[in-house]
Amino acid sequence: MIAATAGMALPAGLLAAVLIATVLAAVHHAELVAHRVGEPFGTFLLAIAVTIIELGLIITLMSAAGPDAASLARDTVFAAVMIILNGLIGACIFFGAIVHKEQSFKQTGVSASLATLCALTVLTLVLPNFTLSEPGPVYSPAQLGFVAIVSFLLYATFVAVQTVRHRDYFLPAKTLAADEDIHADPPTNAQTLFSAVALLACLGAVVLLAKTLAPTIEAAVASAGAPRAIVGVIIAALVLLPESVAAVRAALANRLQTSLNLGLGSALATIGLTIPAVAALSLMMGLPIALGLDMKGMVLLFLTLVVTTLTLGTGKTTVLQGAVHLLIFAVYLFTTIVP
Repeated sequence: MIAATAGMALPAGLLAAVLIATVLAAVHHAELVAHRVGEPFGTFLLAIAVTIIELGLIITLMSAAGPDAASLARDTVFAAVMIILNGLIGACIFFGAIVHKEQSFKQTGVSASLATLCALTVLTLVLPNFTLSEPGPVYSPAQLGFVAIVSFLLYATFVAVQTVRHRDYFLPAKTLAADEDIHADPPTNAQTLFSAVALLACLGAVVLLAKTLAPTIEAAVASAGAPRAIVGVIIAALVLLPESVAAVRAALANRLQTSLNLGLGSALATIGLTIPAVAALSLMMGLPIALGLDMKGMVLLFLTLVVTTLTLGTGKTTVLQGAVHLLIFAVYLFTTIVP
């Protein structure tokens, strides 16, 4: 029995390693293309690439599990928001402050990102609990379609502001002469084209590998007696890992603006693109989808939004603010495992 279990675990472990390597490769090629197109298009492109990976994982698992995956999209999106706003931004601020004591960023762009993110999170994760057309934390089909359209329009408006109308709001205030990543020569046209093709190939491979690993992930969570929400945390953590490394590296190089663009941009893309796509899948295939958070989740979400608004409300950060976010993230993980 033990030998058989080990034999089954080995292929799953190898597939997981290949999946992580593929995700890292996808983000690497996205970074090359991003360096070619410049800021803020670079961080926008990286956020889109990560979101497509996450969306592919969610849709794959929802299609495979059917009605049993009603809360998967909610759990994954909520996990991504908590990981980004508390884990990722907290780590960037904390470690950046340890090295540089105090870091600054442009508050105008960050405030615009937070305003959009607050609206998206409340409309998609909180409001379903208080509508009357359907019982429970769900939208009626008409409400789901309307909120999906509103979410996409909010995100599209943000992208237009970030990349066209007020692009300067999201650019770093200064570029350090010692920052090798910024001053490195951009890739050639041939290298950029190769990276773009490789990026598409990696995104497709991630979805296929995830579909293969889906039963193993869910079985492992079930056998451990852990809540089903852990599956969403695993998906979000897996997808955001390489981006988190890139954001922390930027903070250590005193480019906190780039770190915030990456984090907040990914959180916005996660909701603004994932929710409409999952809603469309639900309406077309008749799959149930529960978006409303429970009371514990709403409390943690509101706490996170309030603290993030206060943290990023002055244009400067210190180690204390990073520590607060990291401790909120620890509370979120603990209460997810031990609800």
